[in-house]
Parts: sequence; C-alpha cells; structure tokens
Amino acid sequence: MARAAARPAGDAPPDPWDPVVRLTHWAVAGIVLANALFTHGGGLVHIWLGWIAMALLALRLVWGIAGPKAARFTAFPPRPLAALGHLRDLIRGTVRDYPSHNPAGAMMVYALWIVIAVAIGTGLMMTKGATPMEIARRNAVVTTGDWSTLVETGESRESDDEDRSGLVKGLHEAAANLLLLLAVLHLAGVLVESAALRRNLVRPMIGVRTGRR
Repeated sequence: MARAAARPAGDAPPDPWDPVVRLTHWAVAGIVLANALFTHGGGLVHIWLGWIAMALLALRLVWGIAGPKAARFTAFPPRPLAALGHLRDLIRGTVRDYPSHNPAGAMMVYALWIVIAVAIGTGLMMTKGATPMEIARRNAVVTTGDWSTLVETGESRESDDEDRSGLVKGLHEAAANLLLLLAVLHLAGVLVESAALRRNLVRPMIGVRTGRR
C-alpha cells in the first residue's frame, strides 16, 4: 500500500473505525486484561471469557474480509520493511497519516491477533475443547457426587500425556504474558504517534469524532 500524502500536524483525516472494529478492539482488550489479572486460570469465568474472545476474534477476521475499506486486511497488509521505515520517520519527526493502521501499527495488530489465537488454541487444548457449559456440568458433578461420571473424567485425566500437557500449559502462559507486553508496547506506540501528529489517536477508537467528513 502506498504511503498516504503528508498532512500538517494536527490536521486529522476522517475517522476510519467502524462500530465492529471498536467493539472487537475494546472487548478483546478487556478480556485479555481480566483473564491475565483478575480471573483464575482454568476457572469457569476464565474459560467463558476465552470463548467470548474466540468469537470476537473470528468476527474481526471475517470483518477484515467483508467490512468497510479501512477495516479490511488489504488496507493494512503486514509489511515489516515499511514498519521499520515508519519507525525511522517517527524518530525523525516526519510521520505521515494513513487511512487505516500505519505500517508499524499493522504489524502490531497482526502480532496481537497471532498471540491471541495461540492463547485461545492452547486453552482449548488444555480443556480438550469442552464448552463452558460442559465444564460447569462437570463441576456440578463434583458437588453432587455422581461417581460414574467422576470415574470417567478421572480416567480421562490419568491417560493424558503429562509432558504434552505441561508444554501446552507453558505455551499458554507464555502467550498470556506476551499479550500483556505487546499491549503495553501498543499503548506506548499510540501515545508516541499521538504526540508526533499532535492529535489524540485514542478518541476515534472510542467513537469520538476528530476528523472531517
């Protein structure tokens, strides 16, 4: 994608973010933060939030094909060299506006999606794809003492490959930690870019119009 024409600092382009992009962005961000800091790993709330994140990620990926122009993958393809060039321009104070994500922002978006997918995938592997409803039923079995079901699930657990389970768990935890690191870097990048362009890049993502239609 060719670079957008330079704009005077502070002269905002039309806001590109539609409601679906805003919803998926903030909802997934909230889920990542909640599951990392407030829920118990493997707990029912943690798993429910993981399934909701999976649905939101799927929606965003579909929207990247069928959504408005600025939300489509074609508007911000992954281009590592262009991302490095954008960071160089940022250091030099010659940043440009883009109709969607800038190249560095695009690379961050794809990195976040990949790591979120890894966290979700490994979570599904650890729960063997059981839905939150099924897990709630199993938890109820423990309370009610239905021994026939308890034996069945117990035998299933005892037959697991412990080394494989440990590897998957470690990968899941690493993905969760990496997500928090990427989120911090993403926020820092937005703040630096906002300062360089002399306008608030967060406001359009929360639905506050700053550009001209």
